Amino acid sequence: MAKLDRLLRTFMPRGLLGRSLLIILLPLLILQGVALQIFYGSHLDVISRRLAGAVAGELSFVIELLDRDPSPENRAWVFREVAWRFDMGLAFEQGATLGPTQGRAASMPLLPLEEDLANAIAERIRRPFDADWSSDPRSVIIRIQLSDGVLHAEAPRKRLFSGTLYLFFIWLAGSTLLLFLVAALFMKNQVRAIRRLAAAAEAFGLGRDIGHIKPEGAAEVRQAAHAFNRMQERIRRFVAQRTDMLAGISHDLRTPLTRMRLGLAVLPRTEEEEGDIAALTQDVEEMERMIATYLAFARGEGGEQPRPADLTAIVRDVALKARRDGAEVAVQAPGSLVLPLRPDALRRCLANLLDNARKHARRIAVQVSEVPLEVAGVPRGPAAGWAQVTVDDDGPGIPEAQREEAFRPFATLSAGGTGLGLAIARDIARAHGGDIVLEESPLGGLRARVRLPV
Repeated sequence: MAKLDRLLRTFMPRGLLGRSLLIILLPLLILQGVALQIFYGSHLDVISRRLAGAVAGELSFVIELLDRDPSPENRAWVFREVAWRFDMGLAFEQGATLGPTQGRAASMPLLPLEEDLANAIAERIRRPFDADWSSDPRSVIIRIQLSDGVLHAEAPRKRLFSGTLYLFFIWLAGSTLLLFLVAALFMKNQVRAIRRLAAAAEAFGLGRDIGHIKPEGAAEVRQAAHAFNRMQERIRRFVAQRTDMLAGISHDLRTPLTRMRLGLAVLPRTEEEEGDIAALTQDVEEMERMIATYLAFARGEGGEQPRPADLTAIVRDVALKARRDGAEVAVQAPGSLVLPLRPDALRRCLANLLDNARKHARRIAVQVSEVPLEVAGVPRGPAAGWAQVTVDDDGPGIPEAQREEAFRPFATLSAGGTGLGLAIARDIARAHGGDIVLEESPLGGLRARVRLPV
């Protein structure tokens, strides 16, 4: 059973169009095959045997007449009568002997003509004979050994099969082709609506503003399109409400922090209190940075729309800023790699990765490349390939069992930080339709591999 399932999965069409056509056409082909077998195996066989028997019976009658009176006058009279009444040409070769067969290949090998004619002659005449099917495309030349020579008979081929056979085959092929064309055109329209719905869902999942899609196709597909449009509206409304709420929270939290900063700035300072005031000021600044980080994580980067951007230029720009902060970053990238991106969000993603690497390593290597789908090891989708950015460092790395844990919000595997850097980076990458995975780096530390659809 498992072997049969694997076989069906191997030969079963992958697409809905192919499977739908197979569901429609397979019963038709089975029905046509049954009809062909009934006609070909019974009706045609009966007709062929009767026609062959008629020709063999006429030849048997001719031989009987010739045996009764072998005189030349009688033979000539028999030949004239047979040519007129039976539409069959006869000739006699005096003293000849039937030699090897001249040819036994029929021009219509799928029909039982040759076998039925041979059986009928053998049954009714019971003399040595030969049937030549290849010399004349319109006639069958039959040679029969008589006692004093060889009788040559030229029987028209139309006497050995029915012309309705062509009409039957034309009906079979024509009806199958017509149904296939109608089914293909109908199913293509249905599948096109499903493909458009799938493309719209994929684009919306990548954060692109596609607007409402037009419901089309069958009633079930239209229902799915309406449900998709309602889902878009609910998600947009939820995001807008959350953004407005976060904007209010940001204002409410930063207002008291600003008053605290101003209060610390106007406090009278003495040498003994200078250190305490500076420490409090640093705490307020740290709280502001933490609030900004939390809000950025909760808000996401959904407000920015994708547009064609040069990934190589973005990577070099982020690496330059990391060098200004004291990191040693080497970049290996092609001259240009343009793909749909949210540039500001991607800069934040790569900056978080480089910032994490800078905190734990001395040397960082960034590489940009384009990877085919098969090499990337991800399911085939609408993308033609994947752009890949790898960030390697020579730091202590992260144990394999804890790498996925590092992406959880507020997970701090090392001292310092808010635990949101990697979470924000992965959220941005997945909003682009890609992902981030952590691996062991050839430099001995950690490798962050960012994949983005091209």
